[in-house]
Amino acid sequence: MNNNSEDIKDFILKCLEEKKAENVTCISLKGEVPIADYMIFASGRSVKNIRAIGEHVALELKHVLKWNASVEGLAGSDWILLDAGDVIVHLFHPEARDKFKIEELWEKR
Repeated sequence: MNNNSEDIKDFILKCLEEKKAENVTCISLKGEVPIADYMIFASGRSVKNIRAIGEHVALELKHVLKWNASVEGLAGSDWILLDAGDVIVHLFHPEARDKFKIEELWEKR
């Protein structure tokens, strides 16, 4: 794997599936915005669950792909942001996902 944005996106989606993340959506931003090629949204069942998912994805990226991702919100938040370069992941508690509607903003671009 050469760690291009497509490979990283596919790897993250596989990690989310392994940890049973719910309501996973991936939006392609290629050529539209300079910040990322993909934006992934997923939900967990609880704050503890989204933390476990976020930690799993970050550790798998580091150990398997040798890719360091920046993670914000692991300390008991209902929204975790994982920045893996050209792939940005938002992990939400379902109520926070409904409240902030970040996904809808990106879908309307």
